[in-house]
Amino acid sequence: MAETFLFDITHSLLGKLASYAFEEVARAYGVYDDLQEIKDTLSIIRSLLLDAEEKKNQQHALREWLRQVQSICFDAEDVLDEFSWQVKLKQAEEDSGSTRMKVRHYVSSSNPVAFRFKMAHQIKDIRGRLNKAAANGTGFGLVRIGVEPGLDVQRREMTHSHIDASSVIGREKDKEAIIQLFMQPYPHSDGDNSLCVIPIVGIGGLGKTTLAKLVFNDPRMDELFQLKMWVCVSDDFDLKKIVLKVINSASDASTLDSASTVAHQENINHFDIEQLQSRLRRKLFGKKFLLVLDDIWNDDRVKWTDLKDLLKVGIAGSKIMATTQSNSIASMMGTVPSYVLKGLSTNKCLSLFVKWAFKEGEEEKYPNLVEIGKEIVKKCAGVPLAVRTLGSSLFSNFDLHKWEFVRDDGLWNLKMKKGDVLPALQLSYDQMPSYLKQCFSFFSLYPKDFTFHSDEIINLLAALGFVQPRNGCEKIERIVREYMDELNSRSFLEDFRDYGYGYKFKVHDLVHDLAIYVAREDFFVKVISDTQNIPEQARHLSVLKNVSLDHALFPKSKRVRTILHPVQGVGLQSEDLLNTWILRYKYILYLDLSNSSFQTLPNSVAKLKHLCVLYIRHNHQIKRLPRSICKLQCLQVLSLIGCTELETLPEGIEKLASLQQLYITTKQLVLSLDELASLKHLQALSLYHCDNLEIMFRGSQAQLTSLEALYIRSCKSLESLPLSAFPKLQTLLIEDCQIFNLSLNNEGPIQRLGIKHLHLKRFPQLLKLPIWIEEAVDTLETLRIRKFSNLKMLPECLTSMSNLKSLYIDCCPQLSSLPSDMHRLTALEEFRIYRSPELCRKCRSPSGEYWHMIGRIKRVSVGKQ
Repeated sequence: MAETFLFDITHSLLGKLASYAFEEVARAYGVYDDLQEIKDTLSIIRSLLLDAEEKKNQQHALREWLRQVQSICFDAEDVLDEFSWQVKLKQAEEDSGSTRMKVRHYVSSSNPVAFRFKMAHQIKDIRGRLNKAAANGTGFGLVRIGVEPGLDVQRREMTHSHIDASSVIGREKDKEAIIQLFMQPYPHSDGDNSLCVIPIVGIGGLGKTTLAKLVFNDPRMDELFQLKMWVCVSDDFDLKKIVLKVINSASDASTLDSASTVAHQENINHFDIEQLQSRLRRKLFGKKFLLVLDDIWNDDRVKWTDLKDLLKVGIAGSKIMATTQSNSIASMMGTVPSYVLKGLSTNKCLSLFVKWAFKEGEEEKYPNLVEIGKEIVKKCAGVPLAVRTLGSSLFSNFDLHKWEFVRDDGLWNLKMKKGDVLPALQLSYDQMPSYLKQCFSFFSLYPKDFTFHSDEIINLLAALGFVQPRNGCEKIERIVREYMDELNSRSFLEDFRDYGYGYKFKVHDLVHDLAIYVAREDFFVKVISDTQNIPEQARHLSVLKNVSLDHALFPKSKRVRTILHPVQGVGLQSEDLLNTWILRYKYILYLDLSNSSFQTLPNSVAKLKHLCVLYIRHNHQIKRLPRSICKLQCLQVLSLIGCTELETLPEGIEKLASLQQLYITTKQLVLSLDELASLKHLQALSLYHCDNLEIMFRGSQAQLTSLEALYIRSCKSLESLPLSAFPKLQTLLIEDCQIFNLSLNNEGPIQRLGIKHLHLKRFPQLLKLPIWIEEAVDTLETLRIRKFSNLKMLPECLTSMSNLKSLYIDCCPQLSSLPSDMHRLTALEEFRIYRSPELCRKCRSPSGEYWHMIGRIKRVSVGKQ
């Protein structure tokens, strides 16, 4: 797995070397030619890494070569990070409007000559070591491979249609639900009068193929269809191969003479695609058929359309049932909504586990093992293949210690066969592009059942350089959203909720185990109560337990880039250890000190000159921040949320030239607009439990010209909001502000605010929404209103919101009607209404009086949370 990470590291290094600003600084230091040579050699090594992955098990010396390359790449990253700092200083100077633009002004000011000499020496050393490593690699017989890892995927073994239905546990309801889909007439809305496609989608090992077999072999299918065919499409989606398989399966189903069938299959193997399509049409023409396409990985719509066109020769009522792990593939293929397969219940899982772990009736002799089995089953998260894998590994083994090992260490430490759950899940991982694998590995740093929030994922991946703007201008958050949508499509995420301005999700328990398995401890380490040693090469650390942390436990190398405290209530108590981290890990990029209880942040924090993200959330001891924090010229995110004793923001905060996000809890009565307005890149500002804050700003007419998102939560003394200070505001969230005047009657230029996402919560005094919402009618995409206990009507302008995609209403008990022209909201994709009894009654399917207006909306949820 290390080869994949090395591939990603070399890709990241090449990205830095290719940037214009980086090249400009390199010329200033006189090392441009050396860096270009490093770039060329890295490209060679990057292509050799893929061949090393294939050959490392045959040549033991290759493992040592890979370790050497890893060490060189890490050292190269340190050197290039020094240059990156200079690049960021240069950019900050340009953004600040300084006229001192010559190169000498962004070369290190402490001792430019010494710094230049040190950098030149280090770069020449890296260049020499890389050249030697490249030569050694070719000496091992490695060849350059010009494809990304993960694109040549070893699929699972071919499936077949036979099944012993009596051996299947817990899928009776799913089987009946699918059969009912087959029994229903297909509405030919797209003009296709012969073919309906029913996708079954779910994570690997969930039992999609088993369910398809149960349906395929049900006697009712024989009554419905003249011809049934089963084709496993697990390998590449090759049109000729699939057509050949369909023909062979059709031949198999229509003849009793197996010998003639084999001979027939051999005779057509040499046919070209024209001959095959002609034979296929003759086989299917005039017949009502059922075709199962099992294990689909193809996401190329053109290839799927080509195949589907060839299959449109059966009579009306012919159907295809497809299984896939990908929601996007299911959506592409399906002509009806996908059947999303869920996990088995705990009781069903236990029954399945007992079936595989014991001979019939044998479990009665070992009640103690069955109790352990209950705990093992919980770790399988409803995935039958995981239950079967673990049960089989314990079959006829009554050693208590073996059962406890499986319970405590889980399935990922067991030896796996090709059909077991680890290979089943890893197939989906192997199929990922390189950039997704790198992002996926970070899930391993968090505990199971952790709720991930979009802003934290975006900040983490951006700080570490794993996501770069495409074409130099595309927003990072948009790219990360594409990554998360892709992971969600692959069924790796669950409970995905989109709020317009952000989103949150969880990771399936077995997927979390897979992330731990692929990340390994070389780079990703979770610190828990029994952690005794952290490898020196560790780069990303996560502290999950409140334990006594010894200095000696943490690596002395400077390679650590990330430290997390993701668990609520688990934080750092030792100021001394914090100072050690600061002095030791000078290249750290992401430092999360949430839930800590130190009283002061060391002045030495200024030494973290590469730091991009600093979280000091929910520290109830800290009162002040040192002025030295304002020297962090690369800092993009500063979160002080929940620091209830913090008296004031640090003096000089306007010097944080790169700051993009600022999250505040403070005892201040008023904020300085002039200071915040000096932060030219500030995009998001959050005020949380600022109990003393009465007005946001006083006096100044300055504006926060880059601010796009403003979040105000639980500021009980805040009375009003100067929206005119935020000319580019797109997201506004106001929650639980007891005396806040939402009317904003004195605010003029609201029409210039392109508000897209508006979230309002707990305004019991209002009978209707503020009139200024009318000024956002052309831009609003998300409207969420919660706990308006006296709200009686929605604004008349609602149905003029042509871009509104999501409408969420919760706890508005006096609200009883919708506008009569709701049908005008043609962009509306999501409508949710909870705890508003009368309106919920009118919106329920199918008899509610408003159902005819909202039934067409893609996602409707009424009366349940």
